[in-house]
Amino acid sequence: MIAILSAHAVATLIAIPLVLRFGRRAFLALALVPAASAVWVAANLDRVPTESVRWAPEIHLALDLRMDALSALLALIALGVGALVLVYCTWYFQDDEPRLHLFAAELVAFAGVMFGLVVADNMILLYIFWEITSVLSFLLVGHYAARATARRAATQALLVTTLGGLAMLVGMIILGQAAGSYLISDVVASPPSGPLIHWALVLVIVGAGSKSAIAPLHFWLPGAMSAPTPVSAYLHSAAMVKAGVFLVAALTPGLSGSSTWQLPLIVLGLVSLLMAGWRALRETDLKLVLAFGTVSQLGFLLVLVGIGSRDTMLAGLTMLLAHSLFKSALFMSVGVIDKTTGTREIRDLSGLGHRRPALALVFTLAAASMAGLPPFLGFVGKEAAFATVLSEERLHGMPSLVVTAGLVAGSVLTFSYTARLVMGAFRSKRSFPDGISPAVAGSRPAGPLFLSAPAVLAVSGLVLGLWNAPVENLIARYVDVAFPPGSPWRGPEGYHLGLWHGIGIPLALTLVVYVLGTLLYVAQRTVERMQFDSPALGNADRIYDAVLRFFDTLSLRLTASIQRGSLPLTLGIILVTLVLFPFISLLAGTREGLRMELSANPVVLIVMIPMALAAVAAAVLRNRLAAVICMSVTGYGLAVIFAFHGAPDLALTQALVETLLMVAFVLVLRTMPAEVPLSHGYRRLRAWLGIGVGLLVVVTGAYAINARQHPAVSLDFPDIAYRIGNGANAVNVTLVDIRAWDTLGEITVLLVAATGVASLVFRNRRYGSGPRLADVDKTRSGRRGVEAARIVIEAPGATPGRWLVGATVRDPRARSLVLEVTTRLVFPTMMVLSLFFFFAGHNNPGGGFAGGLVAGLALVLRYLAGGRYELGEAIPIDAGRILGLGLLLAAGTATASMFFGAPALSSATFEATLPVFGEVKFVTALLFDAGVYLIVVGLVLDILRSLGARLDLDAEDLEELRAIYVDATESPSTAALRSVPGVDADGARSDLAAHRAARREAAENQGAPSGGRS
Repeated sequence: MIAILSAHAVATLIAIPLVLRFGRRAFLALALVPAASAVWVAANLDRVPTESVRWAPEIHLALDLRMDALSALLALIALGVGALVLVYCTWYFQDDEPRLHLFAAELVAFAGVMFGLVVADNMILLYIFWEITSVLSFLLVGHYAARATARRAATQALLVTTLGGLAMLVGMIILGQAAGSYLISDVVASPPSGPLIHWALVLVIVGAGSKSAIAPLHFWLPGAMSAPTPVSAYLHSAAMVKAGVFLVAALTPGLSGSSTWQLPLIVLGLVSLLMAGWRALRETDLKLVLAFGTVSQLGFLLVLVGIGSRDTMLAGLTMLLAHSLFKSALFMSVGVIDKTTGTREIRDLSGLGHRRPALALVFTLAAASMAGLPPFLGFVGKEAAFATVLSEERLHGMPSLVVTAGLVAGSVLTFSYTARLVMGAFRSKRSFPDGISPAVAGSRPAGPLFLSAPAVLAVSGLVLGLWNAPVENLIARYVDVAFPPGSPWRGPEGYHLGLWHGIGIPLALTLVVYVLGTLLYVAQRTVERMQFDSPALGNADRIYDAVLRFFDTLSLRLTASIQRGSLPLTLGIILVTLVLFPFISLLAGTREGLRMELSANPVVLIVMIPMALAAVAAAVLRNRLAAVICMSVTGYGLAVIFAFHGAPDLALTQALVETLLMVAFVLVLRTMPAEVPLSHGYRRLRAWLGIGVGLLVVVTGAYAINARQHPAVSLDFPDIAYRIGNGANAVNVTLVDIRAWDTLGEITVLLVAATGVASLVFRNRRYGSGPRLADVDKTRSGRRGVEAARIVIEAPGATPGRWLVGATVRDPRARSLVLEVTTRLVFPTMMVLSLFFFFAGHNNPGGGFAGGLVAGLALVLRYLAGGRYELGEAIPIDAGRILGLGLLLAAGTATASMFFGAPALSSATFEATLPVFGEVKFVTALLFDAGVYLIVVGLVLDILRSLGARLDLDAEDLEELRAIYVDATESPSTAALRSVPGVDADGARSDLAAHRAARREAAENQGAPSGGRS
């Protein structure tokens, strides 16, 4: 079974190049995969093969596959019909069909996923396959993506089946938790009990009903008829719509003892049977008639498999097989009609039976099985349904009569719309001259190969009706095991399939179906007048649209009320949610033995005093910079606490991060007013919210300490780090080896954060290398002689013996000689220190993260001292390339070990004796740490160029604006400018615009980011 799934996965991958190379002929080669798989299933019908691959057993995830007789029956249908549909596609499509290669891959993938669904024994695994079928159905139904109807139908099918699947997942989780196992076989063998089980059963029924298009969730199936005919012939006849019936049939032997399971299935099945059958009588599109007929017959199947007895299950599964055969054949035949005549409208078809007798024969054979005529398999199944329901002890008395009457009425409707299909498509109509419509007169003949696939299915319905012993033998293997002898729902004598059971009530009911169905067809005009112009219970499509509009409106109003661009409101909602839900959870849980203890180290208590004072000051200060400094005091105090608790790595990292964050805050704050506007509103609410968040952190910490029941795993980390990771620094070895997956995720988040920061500042280009001294002349050339906006620029080389080259082009008022000299002396030391932390981190405090932070702070210092040109001279490399190189190095190291047969992210150690260095030990985790180092450096560089250089450029533009126009106004109007003596407002604006455009162009030519704020 794993091999079958793998074969379909490989076929899905090679389908695209095959179809691109060989066109539609590649479908013949692809059909071999499901065909060979069906042969394997047929060869293993006498046993119940099982396979299991452990995936994540701690959370009940495993590839548990089990193919009993029910799974084998559905697998034969899915694989056999799937192979024939692929063959049918060879003649249905043309080589110039758009996206044909993707269609082929999706169809082959669906066959494999459907096989996985029916053989999955683990409910979680079944749900995964279940939802994959929904996604593939969305892609297949929306194949003609240029059509609005196809997009709508695909979206509708996806939403309905996916939401139903989510409801089913909740029910499965409840069942699995109550049963102590997520295996379907275990749940059926030992059905769980309890008050929640009733809700679980309802949720599973919702999921099954949504997938099998059971009312009231049936409306997506008729809409899906906008898909190509092969999709309708496969997904909507034999495969996907049978998934819900299959799930009910698999669970019924264990769950049918509950009325919560049995009663809804019977009621919903009867409603679908009658409602959709009646609706099919008014449709004139052949595919829509078949679509509503499919909904009707799926309701018929749901009633039989939902009753929960051995005989009704036998009848239901027989009808399931018959329905798959004749409905797939009918859909494919309608596709042939559509391709040869160009229409599917009954009113436009006349005389087709005389022109295309072979097509008419295939269509009529399949339709006869759908109508329940002998000697087809459809007749055998309906006879079994009438007989078993009448004698079913679980429906003793009035329920038996009501259900039987519903099945008979539905069969009458089926017979009537079947006759309407055959006669409407093939008979000659008096409304056309000579009985031939223009569409039929201009039709082209269908080749025998085009008719081969529907002919095989139609003839199979006839053969299995005459020789139904193999069908009974296969289905009996399931029903006799599910309802063993002595079972309360087996019955005194098991029912046997056959064409003749003598004269009795079932035969009489069958004759009633034929007579009433014929009369209903003859009186079809009267029936049309009886049909409602709009459904009496409402139009399901309109209800669906109304529900979508309601939630769209609700989401818009909700978003408008809570996402109003107010940062305090957004943060308030987040923090209120953070406080309420954990507190409610903690209060609802146990509180026994809750304890808290202060630190035994008096130094820590002393450090906590200024931290608390700084926290209070940060909350009450109006000066933004002072508040940031107070916040940093709390961060540095935390680093001191880490150090006194024996965590030097954490202390080092905390101090470096706190410093970098303070610099980032300052870079942003320089564009904002110095003080926070005085606001008296909601101050008490904000204060209580802050107190609540603080209490939450303290209480959660206390609960976390108290919740530990076993020794901390971190106690073993030092030994593991030295024994496995070959390093004495347990923290760094944990980051790059033991828990390297976490680190890989964290550095990915850092890269995303860098992208987010840049996207807030840049709007045209993502990255760019910083401006360099060579760009100064180009920038000056764009000024076009606007003397009023001149900025004093000191030419390169004007200051011999300069300390920082980039500082020579800064405004002298912004320069600090002391800072430049200090930076020139300290920068190399900091870079050497960062490399020391990087190389020494495996055995001593440090590592790639700490080393990258030190290097980043060195760049920060160089930027503060020399400006953006100095930053460009220091690292003339695009920040994005540094980030990408770091991620590539980390991810490459993570996957390289797999090529040597080792788990991902595992490290190796190499030792050697060098002449000068002596014994040297190299651990491959160092390469992963190098990726971390580069990502941190790239992140800092990107922040400096986003929040630093970019905002510097904007500030200079603002200064130019002030210098050109007015002294006291930052954004004057044109009228105000005209009032200034000697200023040509329009000309000045034009000059400034040209200057800024030239300046941006020069920056872009040098790779610097363009665009920005005006």
